[in-house]
Amino acid sequence: MGGRSKLLVGEAWRSLGANLSTTVAATMTVLIGMFLLGLFIALGTWTVSWSNHVKSELVVKAYFKDSATPQQRTDYAAQLQQNPYVKVTGIKYVSKEQAFKIMKKRFPEMVKNLPSNPLPNSLSVTPNKAENVDKLYASLTGVNKAPFVDRVTDGKRVSHRILQVAHVIEVVFTLATLVLVVASVLLISNTIRLSIFSRRREIEVMKLVGATNWFVRGPFMVEGLICGVAGALLAIFFLVIGKAVALPAIMPHLSGDAEVHALAFPLVALVLLGAGLALGAVGSGLTIRRFLRV
Repeated sequence: MGGRSKLLVGEAWRSLGANLSTTVAATMTVLIGMFLLGLFIALGTWTVSWSNHVKSELVVKAYFKDSATPQQRTDYAAQLQQNPYVKVTGIKYVSKEQAFKIMKKRFPEMVKNLPSNPLPNSLSVTPNKAENVDKLYASLTGVNKAPFVDRVTDGKRVSHRILQVAHVIEVVFTLATLVLVVASVLLISNTIRLSIFSRRREIEVMKLVGATNWFVRGPFMVEGLICGVAGALLAIFFLVIGKAVALPAIMPHLSGDAEVHALAFPLVALVLLGAGLALGAVGSGLTIRRFLRV
């Protein structure tokens, strides 16, 4: 078995060297596809992480009247815990003192001349799903609004815009990844097909001298795998260079929140390596089945 494998690999290497132009074309095809896929994984996972982080910050705020007693505020918070649209541990009490400190930190110019604290006590309520923010808001307003609650806000315009952007990002990321993978498979399939066509006479001679189907088909499969791995490794190499050169200039313009991050680069490299192997195998396998009738 070991001798057959060595013979198979040796024949594949010989074929790759003898058909250098198609070998380079296949490798460059995988390189370009994997490089773009790596970029898209990094950018796509970062944007999805950002959208998830932003969605997690969508809240409904209930502002109490100044006449609301501490007991009423406590009972109201306990009541909200039973609301089906409220996230577990998603209720946070913000006293008027805390609200004033936050306002002073964010907008110092607006509060420096105020004679007193005009901000009310409030509850910040996080929905169990970002998409349920409207349902949560409806359950706290209208006939459901408590008499000691002054007003309820949900930043509806902002929240809807955030949800729309998040959904668009997720759909575009999924579709673009599928298109990129399919395009790479088709490109490497065409390259392997050209290799087969350029060697049809050689294949006929091999069959005439008694070569088995395994021996004829095997080198093409190995060629596809080698081109796939080589292209993926080159893509990883260029991504490492790009990361070292471009990332320091980009990072200051990105979100500084620790919860927003792209997929770890070692995982991206493993994905690209696996994708390169899969593209080589699938591309050559499909082409052999369709165009190599031996």
